Amino acid sequence: QEPLVESGGGLVQAGGSLNLSCATSDRTFIAYAMGWFRQAPGKERKFVAALNWSGGRTYYADSVKGRFTISRDNAKNMLYLQMTSLKAEDTAVYYCAKSRLAVVHPEEPERDFDSWGQGTQVTVSS
Repeated sequence: QEPLVESGGGLVQAGGSLNLSCATSDRTFIAYAMGWFRQAPGKERKFVAALNWSGGRTYYADSVKGRFTISRDNAKNMLYLQMTSLKAEDTAVYYCAKSRLAVVHPEEPERDFDSWGQGTQVTVSS
């Protein structure tokens, strides 16, 4: 399986913005739902956002709705996460994830993901 490689993390002040990217050379990228998860220090990894194979349907954790936007470019095998109005509590390692299915489960969007990148650190200073 081809790796998922995140980039774009860094240090930003509260209220600022960051754009994360996830790249892969996996030719089956277009066939699967993709998502972003995050893990804060000492806490479990949590769902952030996901979208179906076409990008036509998106899902967000309540904590990021209205501030984060997930998108994908299937022609480039790229996944993105635009983050705005960042808060200190957004500080975490952010992981790109690939589902084993083409669509996100509408009731449990965090399920069915089975491949992960190495993560990129996002630190928001207050």
